[in-house]
Amino acid sequence: MSSFSTEWLALREPFDLRARNPRVLEAVSASFGSRSSVRLADLACGAGSTARALCRRLPIRQHWSLIDNDSRLLAIARNAVVAETIELNAIQVDLSKNFDAAFETPLDLITMSALLDLVSEDWLDGLLRKVMAHAIPIYAALTYDGRTDLSPADPFDAAILSAFNAHQGTDKGFGPALGPAAASATISGFETSGYKVIHGNSDWVIGPEDRTMQIELLRGWAGAADAMKTLADVDTARWLDRRIQLVNEGRSSIRVGHVDLFGFPSTTR
Repeated sequence: MSSFSTEWLALREPFDLRARNPRVLEAVSASFGSRSSVRLADLACGAGSTARALCRRLPIRQHWSLIDNDSRLLAIARNAVVAETIELNAIQVDLSKNFDAAFETPLDLITMSALLDLVSEDWLDGLLRKVMAHAIPIYAALTYDGRTDLSPADPFDAAILSAFNAHQGTDKGFGPALGPAAASATISGFETSGYKVIHGNSDWVIGPEDRTMQIELLRGWAGAADAMKTLADVDTARWLDRRIQLVNEGRSSIRVGHVDLFGFPSTTR
């Protein structure tokens, strides 16, 4: 399983926070009712953004198992929330090889953000079987679903984004990735196994003032298109130049589609 840079995670966190679907968040919060404590495992926790996003919506006493393969990110995540009633326990595990570490202690909720589109169908099936065997709810946020809108439009947008979406289906360390199909596959997996699911869009809305974020995304998409070799390199380079010029002129905006979901047992635990 590969890791992401601290710079990228810091850049995207404000967009993630704004994008999280409020209806799904409310369902997660309401599921704990008047309970005073909660035990959670955050898979692929990165720098701890999920803990920061959720901590104020959960019972006051929280025990988080923060799970990631990157020791640098775990060191940052340990300080994700500073409060006497919140305990953060960092666990270094390569989730592409083993997610059993998440289940070594009793859990009330498993969380993850921007993970499901990176995993394979087999990995997802294994996780869902494990979760359902223990009747544990899952809150999975910010799963990329393939919807992207760039304004103003460029004649090569569709070809570049098609190549990027194809690249999203390549191996990200878990086997062939689900990519844009991940959210629908997860929802289907829950529903066919008797779990209830609440889900909704959690799109990034990136305005003309968000130039650094736009340029980072555009360069990433161009790099993915180059890797897929479905377009001439010169066409990709010229597309990138045109789009960055629009960004620098303050005339570009981008919307990137994501889905949040909360899956939980249909019977009371």
